[in-house]
Amino acid sequence: MDRLESMSILVAVVDAGSLSAAARKLEMPLATVSRKLGELESHLNTRLLLRTTRQLSLTEAGASYVGACRRILEEIGEAERTATGEYAMPKGELVVTAPVVFGRLHMVPVVAEFLAQYPEININLVLTDRVTHMMEEQIDVALRIGQLPDSSMMAVRVGSVRRVICASPAYLAAHGTPKTPRELSAHDCITFEVLASKRAWVFGAGKTELSVPVHSRLSVNTAEAAIDAATLGVGLIRVLSYQVAESLRRQSLQVVLDHYEAEPLPVSLMHKGQSPLPLKLRAFLDFVAPRLRGRIASPLISGVATASG
Repeated sequence: MDRLESMSILVAVVDAGSLSAAARKLEMPLATVSRKLGELESHLNTRLLLRTTRQLSLTEAGASYVGACRRILEEIGEAERTATGEYAMPKGELVVTAPVVFGRLHMVPVVAEFLAQYPEININLVLTDRVTHMMEEQIDVALRIGQLPDSSMMAVRVGSVRRVICASPAYLAAHGTPKTPRELSAHDCITFEVLASKRAWVFGAGKTELSVPVHSRLSVNTAEAAIDAATLGVGLIRVLSYQVAESLRRQSLQVVLDHYEAEPLPVSLMHKGQSPLPLKLRAFLDFVAPRLRGRIASPLISGVATASG
């Protein structure tokens, strides 16, 4: 039994969520995946996975073993990268994550430039709005929006974004422009569940924090849907400034209540900070960070936009 292969298969199964999904990702027959896992469990004389027709989960021993497998496979990968010269010249693959809209608007164009500059580096760009686990998911760089928790990770600040409330000119002409947050209770709102509660929007912070009930005429789960609905005059939205920058430029939306905005949210590139830093990672950070700073520096994103009224 090839234990390293079995470890890799086990990690792939856990990450994929099922044996069949892992088999497709590994381009390996399902029967082979099942047999390799069975051999590993027999070798360890313990059950690692609990399998039902609906779901797959780790036993307590399995969770501990998978964590050890990830560390071992990462150390082997590190040794191989050193041996193949990855620390002597920038080459190899990077796994990068970013929020969906930010990634599409800003990360994809910058990554395209980077790939043209570094033909020996490949990038797996994962756009997702969920919080990823960098160590467990083998992520090299994660773009994060918001305050960062204390951790062993390293962060490179690339700018900040605002939380803005917007509406279409047609909606404001028909319903009036709110002058204070408390006036929102008399307006139709579109709520975006990732960013704010469906029932209240919070302004300020600390002792000056103010929670304002809102009337949610429409609740959606993507920023794009919220922006489209606001553009059509359904109501007011609260989103991140980069998500509506183009709509503000076109004047299909306009910002209200800008004087009540909370502090801008930092935008950072996070990485594991290993030493020595692989040249592919150093090259990526050095190339991407200043370009993202330039893109985020627009007044519509990080500064104060012109409010209505």
